[in-house]
Amino acid sequence: MKQYLTALFTVLTFFYGAGYAQVTKGNLFIIGGGDRPASLMQEMVATSLLKPTDYVVLLPMSGLNADTSFYYFNQDMKLVCNNVIANLNFKSSDVTNKKWLDSLENAKLIFISGGDQERFMKIVLNTPVYDAIHKAYQKGATISGSSAGAAVMSKLMITGNELVGDTTLKSTFRKLQDKNLDIKPGLGLLTNAIIDQHFVVRSRYNRLLSAIAKYPDLACIGIDESTAIVVNGNNVKVVGESQVIVMKRPVELKVTDRGLIKMKDLQLSIFTSGDSFSITN
Repeated sequence: MKQYLTALFTVLTFFYGAGYAQVTKGNLFIIGGGDRPASLMQEMVATSLLKPTDYVVLLPMSGLNADTSFYYFNQDMKLVCNNVIANLNFKSSDVTNKKWLDSLENAKLIFISGGDQERFMKIVLNTPVYDAIHKAYQKGATISGSSAGAAVMSKLMITGNELVGDTTLKSTFRKLQDKNLDIKPGLGLLTNAIIDQHFVVRSRYNRLLSAIAKYPDLACIGIDESTAIVVNGNNVKVVGESQVIVMKRPVELKVTDRGLIKMKDLQLSIFTSGDSFSITN
């Protein structure tokens, strides 16, 4: 009987512990780029459950001008809340700054600005900044980002670079070809999905089809401008003005002798504001 109770206690501890971790983990608020209307910013603030005494951290390292990124983010935020915003422009020489790291870890909302996702990850990857973002997320913070700040959310990050043939066109891909997609490590806040941004307006279907062909076990999610997904665990809600495209489960995926991608079927869904879906494949 004693052994039975011990085993039962262990099982209950595991499940309640797992549930507790799920509850205390924060949210991701991933914006596809473009304008950030007040309604979208209000959704972000509501998701993060900001109290008057909470503060927000802006991480502007994707962009070339941190002050410009701060100015526009601050203008957007002033329309929906009065919380203090800290502009933490980490450089390689600052990634061990304890005061900044403590501020980052204890922020209630962290926002990663647009620009170049590779520039951001070159500063953050394998540093205490990366760890502080994850600690904040586990404490319940909302991690948000737009454009490049959306791309970095994935463990496998689309850089936007095309690797085969004519690579001068940056906004989309010219070909559906194997070994054409450049992938580098992102923040890893999403481990079972890949994010693409500015999706509908820049017609990035070839790019996301290349991603699903390379990683068929992942969900590939394209978020349009002025639109966001709110992620809590595997549950996703769409908010904003446009659409979210989700690609999953390619069937009979193959690559021809010439390196061309083909598949017999694919699950493709288009969602708008108010819709929900599961990120699991």
